[in-house]
Amino acid sequence: MSHPLYDVVEFQPIDTHTLRVRFDDQTEQIIDFAPVLYGEVYGVLREPAFFAQVHLDLEVRTLVWPNGAGFDPYALHAWPRAVEQLAQRLCRVKRCQRRCIGVVRAAA
Repeated sequence: MSHPLYDVVEFQPIDTHTLRVRFDDQTEQIIDFAPVLYGEVYGVLREPAFFAQVHLDLEVRTLVWPNGAGFDPYALHAWPRAVEQLAQRLCRVKRCQRRCIGVVRAAA
């Protein structure tokens, strides 16, 4: 299944795990990443100093972190509709399921 392609053109930190993200179609999202920061790849982003190392990869035009974590620009663009599904997928990691339940419900 295909979907529209978007490029992230810039971002601005708003809070510890929240960024304002602007796209090439002149729209923007304020994204609170906290509901999806679980699992082996994304869990380390819960650490504020590590999360702050986010940068815009100019080749793939999305946000990435030093450990290779990143999100499809389409998911970022559709964040209000995508966050619950992303959180549920990441919370399938057994060691974090209990603490994810409240976060997923809060994101809805």
